[in-house]
Amino acid sequence: MDTARKTLLASGLVATAGCLWGLYWVPVRALSGAGWPGALGSVIIALIAGTLLVPVIMARRFAWRSADRVGVLATAVGGSAFMLYSVGIVEARVAIVILLFYLTPVWTTLITRFVFGHAVHPIRYGVIVLGLFGLFLTLGRGGFLPRPERAGEWYALLAGLFWSLGSIGISARSDLPAVESTFVFVIGALATALILFGLDPTLPTTDVWPPALSSVAWAVAAGAVWWIASMIALVWATAYLEPARVGILLMSEVLVGVVSAALFAGETMAGLQWLGGALLISAAVLDVVSDRWIGAPAATG
Repeated sequence: MDTARKTLLASGLVATAGCLWGLYWVPVRALSGAGWPGALGSVIIALIAGTLLVPVIMARRFAWRSADRVGVLATAVGGSAFMLYSVGIVEARVAIVILLFYLTPVWTTLITRFVFGHAVHPIRYGVIVLGLFGLFLTLGRGGFLPRPERAGEWYALLAGLFWSLGSIGISARSDLPAVESTFVFVIGALATALILFGLDPTLPTTDVWPPALSSVAWAVAAGAVWWIASMIALVWATAYLEPARVGILLMSEVLVGVVSAALFAGETMAGLQWLGGALLISAAVLDVVSDRWIGAPAATG
């Protein structure tokens, strides 16, 4: 396959992955509605994904001892971020959770400047201003100080922070192939899901055993399609695309998530929240396109 076709295929895979994650609320809420509330449904999804990957990992015989430990840990943190996101969209409005997750560029810039002590280009400060103002409008709800009011909103904020930490480490240190990276990602997600379930051990709300065929189908689809196939495709595709293009294409998640939740879940936002969302997305766009201007990897993932 020539370079042009690889680029086209990679672009299509990234955009498809973004659209899929914009619809991820469908399977997790289907499980919640079937009696598997809170983190419980996400535990099941992660277990299925991990179980499906185990024989593949064993057959590949990857030399785990030679892998960069920081890179492995960073990948697991990335999995934690997506699990927080997964639980968040069960317990809060889809659009709000997605938009709060896209506060990632703000966290990355702050971590780069104040944790690692690296110089930050003035454009990145513009990203922070847009992002924080967008956060204020999205969560303000007419009050003076914006703050999350639901557990799912807190999870979304933490998901963005964890994704920033994970993406920094993955970019700098990870040497894992796509399949192994996805496996570590799932393990990190499963560990986080178990912690969340331990903090809030919400048990099934109905008699869920034996599970309905539809519940099994949604759980397997979420584990196999969303957690495994889309992540392997995304890891493979990013090797052939500029970071800025990856960031822009992944924003298909926002459009698909917000529109689908409005159409099929009846979830809407107030006028100022729409403005806040627009500012958050503007911050993300500024972050990814500034890659071309200042020669630094974009933070949006």
